[in-house]
Amino acid sequence: MSTTPSFERSPRERFSALADDACAALAPGEDLILYLQGEDSDFVRFNRGRIRQPGHVQQEELSVRLLHGARHASIDLSLSGDPAADSAAARAAIHTLRQRLPELPDDPHLAWETRSDSVVVEDEAVALDGPAITRAVVDAAAGVDFVGIQVDGPVWAGLATSRGQRSWHQRSSWLLDWCLYHQGDKAVKRTLGGTAWDPDAFAASMADARHRLVALGRPIVKVSPGRHRAWLSASAMGELMDLLSWSAFGLRATRNRNTPLQPVLDGRQALDPRVSLAEDVAGGLSPGFSPDGFHRPDRVALVEGGQVVGQLVSARSAAEYDVPGTGAASGEAADSLAMAPGGLPGRRALAELGTGLYVSDLWYLNYSDLPGGRITGMTRFATMWVEDGEIVGPAEVMRFDETVGHLLGAGLLELEDTAHLLPSASTYERRSTSSMRLPGALVEGMRFTL
Repeated sequence: MSTTPSFERSPRERFSALADDACAALAPGEDLILYLQGEDSDFVRFNRGRIRQPGHVQQEELSVRLLHGARHASIDLSLSGDPAADSAAARAAIHTLRQRLPELPDDPHLAWETRSDSVVVEDEAVALDGPAITRAVVDAAAGVDFVGIQVDGPVWAGLATSRGQRSWHQRSSWLLDWCLYHQGDKAVKRTLGGTAWDPDAFAASMADARHRLVALGRPIVKVSPGRHRAWLSASAMGELMDLLSWSAFGLRATRNRNTPLQPVLDGRQALDPRVSLAEDVAGGLSPGFSPDGFHRPDRVALVEGGQVVGQLVSARSAAEYDVPGTGAASGEAADSLAMAPGGLPGRRALAELGTGLYVSDLWYLNYSDLPGGRITGMTRFATMWVEDGEIVGPAEVMRFDETVGHLLGAGLLELEDTAHLLPSASTYERRSTSSMRLPGALVEGMRFTL
């Protein structure tokens, strides 16, 4: 979005004042939920190792939700940063919603947090030095075609209700999503990020990427379809888990038998005892509260020791199925997924792979059979053919078709000993606060179809 409000007071101060003013405009019997999302972000796009396009985005969007009994409706507003204008816009939205509510039916599964307890997380760490990050990138990219995007700055969310809740979440973070480009469809891809710039981690990642870039210059290897031993990097695991996050862990999908974990739940497949997954809100970047005002536990266990032990439960599912909620959003997708690491040092990945495919990245993932837990997708970027622990050359793009039960069950040989932070690089509408912490995985007999 191109809107650049003039924010003079702190976001939290402005939101608190707006909430108080909006709640004062309510009529008897009405309730209000305000949900704010905002950012103050610097962007830098790189091409050929140089700055191509710097930019800045300062924006806020407010959801105004009016309730009366079991009826409710909402309007989304882009805020200007002018307290008087924004309060007037919120009051006008309340007036419009008040006219609409009588026309709406009661919602039998309406649920929202009526308690006044608040969750407050406000990052007071030293502000990120974006220009210093940019200089480090340009210096490190000398002599190679470095392509990517840098994003840094604070992101915030606020939740206010007419029952007194005033929750707030604000954290500064950085993201560097980049490639060392070779030619054609071949590149070495990396995504780094966090709440504090780590020059050593970036230097190590760049050194490894340069080493992989040299290997990309070798002749392309055509690998025959069939089952191959494979090392899935943390990035490749991230693509798999991103797909699972949208459909595997929600209560509604489980009750409707529309989850890729259905074969596991039915006992037809089993996950490896080393597989443990959780929604780790405390270790992620997302707010600890939902747009409905419900607080999210620091950790929700989903899989422990290979056994499915829990689900993510939205407010509507909690009301519909009469179970406790977990503060999940309406889609019940994981946005802070964490997987427990194993015992294989990442530096030994090639040696332990032996002969097979080193899969650096995957894309175009989808379900070929969702209830059967079968996933298909393509290899991407610097996927290599390896023999006796040594890279032979880059592999042609291949399609895989495999079950969750094999990748995380019968075929799983070992997990990496480190779970890597994988922040979402999405900036559609606004910067995403989703993230994952995942290890790489060594898999026996992964099925590649072409």
